[in-house]
Amino acid sequence: MRKLRLSVRENRLRDPSRVTEAHYAPYVSEPGASWVVEEQHRIVGFGIADPVSRSIWALFVDPEFEGVGIGRSLLQRVTDWLLSQSPEPINLSTEPGTRAERLYLAAGWRKVGLLESGEGWFVRGISGSV
Repeated sequence: MRKLRLSVRENRLRDPSRVTEAHYAPYVSEPGASWVVEEQHRIVGFGIADPVSRSIWALFVDPEFEGVGIGRSLLQRVTDWLLSQSPEPINLSTEPGTRAERLYLAAGWRKVGLLESGEGWFVRGISGSV
């Protein structure tokens, strides 16, 4: 997952040392909180929910597989899982002007502001529904 995360064209980590392999472990070990899409034994997309912060911690697609619905499918799966855990709103953040931002808006997420990092903050759920 980390290798894929470091290969993306948008929403790149400015400092790759800030998200190590160890950061993935708690999410991957949480039953139902992470999903992968594989193609020929290779991870080409993944989505990870953070049930504590009620957020999508990660959602990335291999650049070679963009545009075929993997991101949309993962987003739906992660969103549905988080909302099945609690009806409270869920959130995520992403860089403005990216394919990810367009994906979230098309899926009914509402942009509610900007974070100090400059990323857009999006909400979905009861008070975050369109």
